Amino acid sequence: MPQYLSVGVAAGLATALLFASASAGGMTGRFLLFFLAPLPSYLAGLGWGTMAAAIAASTSAAVASIFVGGRAGFVFFISQGLPLVALCHLVLLNRPAQTALPVPMGSTPPVEWYPVGRVLAAAALMAGALALVSILLLGADLDGLRAMMRQLVDDVLVKQLPGLGGSEIGDKEKDALAALLLHALPAGSAVIWLGGFTLNLWLGGKVTQLSGRLSRPWPEIQLMRFPPGLGLGLAGSLALSMLPGLPGLLATGFAGAFLFAYMLMGLAIIHFMTRGLPARPFILWGLYVVLIVFNTTAALVVALVAILEPLLWYRRPNPPDQSPPIPPSPT
Repeated sequence: MPQYLSVGVAAGLATALLFASASAGGMTGRFLLFFLAPLPSYLAGLGWGTMAAAIAASTSAAVASIFVGGRAGFVFFISQGLPLVALCHLVLLNRPAQTALPVPMGSTPPVEWYPVGRVLAAAALMAGALALVSILLLGADLDGLRAMMRQLVDDVLVKQLPGLGGSEIGDKEKDALAALLLHALPAGSAVIWLGGFTLNLWLGGKVTQLSGRLSRPWPEIQLMRFPPGLGLGLAGSLALSMLPGLPGLLATGFAGAFLFAYMLMGLAIIHFMTRGLPARPFILWGLYVVLIVFNTTAALVVALVAILEPLLWYRRPNPPDQSPPIPPSPT
């Protein structure tokens, strides 16, 4: 039996077990287990190849369908299985690097790996698409979605959290809160999807690197760059999100995913710019504390850092044709 087959089946069984465990326990435990459930499959894909990831995704979906339900298994396969196969394929994608000089006999030819910035851009597109599909599955009728959010507000404030004084809130305030939740739902779900993809890729890459199974060298995340089309996608999704009705609501999912991707790139830029500074640990820890406390505003500022990089060019490389200055000879 090929090794990738046995590894893929074992990883799929572990993923299905974690996914089934997410249905029990508290809300925080369910949330963490659901998004960390694909981690064994990411380990299989990054360590043993795309075929192992595909086998793990299929196995986990089949086992989850048997024990949790066919609909749950299908949703898990679409939302987690297909993205992990695609992302593992992109991470391991490579081609021979073009060199000006011929490769000497007996030496290994250089390899060019798929850029990590493009991997993150693909993950952002998947997250935005999943947010769009999630909203459409809830219903294509905007009035029905508003009624659903209003019912959620009543259930949470009045029934589950009576100590917050939910019964004293008027109907206008509840309608306003339901409208706010509905408008934030696509962007929030896209951010959660992209955060799950990124976390599993990073953890899976670190574990396979430490075990010696990662076939590609660890990328320079601080130097990652997005393809130019992602900026156009961000501008277009932000413009479409201003439209009334369902089209504007669906566009906010892609806008949230793209903004979160640019926030991650902004963090990479700040990590790069603070290299060598004595106060670097304090700057980075302070930045993450600010992100936790003032999450939305601070995240937008960090994302703006990355959006403006094509104009300000923070990570300007040294010109290839410019040699370093020669120090004067001692007299």
